[in-house]
Amino acid sequence: MKRNKSNAASSAKKRPKNNERSSSSTSKSSGSGSGSDEETVTITPEKKTKPNYNSFDQFLSHIQEQRLKAAPNIHEFAFRKKRVRVLSSASDVNEQYKGGVVYWMSRDARVQDNWALLFAQRLALKLELPLTVVYCLVPKFLNATLRHYKFMLGGLQEVERQCRELNISFKLLLGPAVERLPQFVNDEQIGAVICDFAPLRLPRQWVEDVVKALPANVPLTQVDAHNVVPLWVTSEKQEYAARTIRNKINSKLSEYLTEFPPLIKHAHGNVKGSHGVDWTAAHKMLSCDMSVDAVEWAQPGYTSACKQLYDFCTRRLRLFYDKRNDPMADALSGLSPWLHFGQISAQRCVLEVSRYKTLFKASAEAFCEEAIVRRELADNFCYYNEHYDNLKGLHSWAYETLQTHRKDKRSPCYTLEELEQSRTYDDLWNSAQLQLVKEGKMHGFLRMYWAKKILEWTETPEQALEYSILLNDKYSLDGRDPNGYVGCMWSIGGIHDQGWKERAIFGKIRYMNYQGCKRKFDVNAFVMRYGGKVHKKEN
Repeated sequence: MKRNKSNAASSAKKRPKNNERSSSSTSKSSGSGSGSDEETVTITPEKKTKPNYNSFDQFLSHIQEQRLKAAPNIHEFAFRKKRVRVLSSASDVNEQYKGGVVYWMSRDARVQDNWALLFAQRLALKLELPLTVVYCLVPKFLNATLRHYKFMLGGLQEVERQCRELNISFKLLLGPAVERLPQFVNDEQIGAVICDFAPLRLPRQWVEDVVKALPANVPLTQVDAHNVVPLWVTSEKQEYAARTIRNKINSKLSEYLTEFPPLIKHAHGNVKGSHGVDWTAAHKMLSCDMSVDAVEWAQPGYTSACKQLYDFCTRRLRLFYDKRNDPMADALSGLSPWLHFGQISAQRCVLEVSRYKTLFKASAEAFCEEAIVRRELADNFCYYNEHYDNLKGLHSWAYETLQTHRKDKRSPCYTLEELEQSRTYDDLWNSAQLQLVKEGKMHGFLRMYWAKKILEWTETPEQALEYSILLNDKYSLDGRDPNGYVGCMWSIGGIHDQGWKERAIFGKIRYMNYQGCKRKFDVNAFVMRYGGKVHKKEN
């Protein structure tokens, strides 16, 4: 194929449709609450027989078989060009740059089922150029702790191994992307950069800075590899609630909820003689909070994520619809850490869960509602509302009701230290906080109760939101995520919810209490499991 100038986005040009599928959805609990909006995402899957795998190894083989059924490679797949947008003024790959194509990996840290990496390989195959995956590691990121960095780096080590098997270079650059990536592009004579998409403030700033710092003739193209329907395709504005975004997503699922083609062994370039990543040096350069260490229940990486998905489909999915709001029932997917770090695709989860629709219809649809509609609603909110983590981002009714009740008496009123150390009078709340600290997770139903009690127990709504975000980001493996910000904003500020009966402190924000939890599940059993005590408020 000629190496003449090629538009970086033109590689997404549609080929004849060879395998368009309309599949079902997957799920990750958003923790943001469902409000009174009880509809679910529409699932219109192709006809599927009962899954025929009987072991995890067979499950992995099944997934690869599904990819190969879609297409032998991305070059022969009907790629949806609307997944892609060119961010730079340059759009053509410079024909003089022989270093190849770079995928700047950030939010989506996986090899297979990654639309951004697939698009990068498509472009590299078209131009017969090498393909390199680059990850830029910063020593500190918001409230991320050693717990988060170990999970992230563990997943990246699997990415490196899988890339090497596919003759794709993997480079871990130590330092900010704005400094290291343009330097790498210049040194290696890279012709085009592909990046993934994140809606949050800091990752978006990284992308903007890199666009300015790259050579003027090197295009930067972005692919939404995280959402089933690309964010900019779903809506061009902030959506009010799930009910306003659901139909916009449903109407596009038949086009975007397809199987993935496989990422294949790359025919151009040679990584056999290249040096591997110095992972010891990567760990040494970290300057994050080292006091919060890794958890045992969640092992990082794509393979562990697939094992979690397999276990959910074969053991827990049948319970999901009826038991998903019961913290004592083992009914949730538990996939949120791997989804947050991009180590598994939500779309893959949806595709596999959908195969069980004939067996567990209500559970499959409920899971997909959370995995697609609720999760993509969170991305929508964070992208279109710059105040996604403060009270300025609330709807006027919610802001006004919190203002009206700002001076209501809080008794007791706890400090951040007391909350962090589980020293409240509420043994259920303390047990939930202990679970968060020890396990790096909290059941979605309890996370709503947990955040609402913080509103009740702190001096101001601003302080309540600050504390809830800080504690969630510090301890939860899925912290610093759109779902987490929206979960806190829903609990404390009524985002994606409606006004309720007015009461002290909360105003018209939805209220939750201990007795309500007792009606939902066995509170005493949960307290016994995690050991929360009743603490009298110290003067």
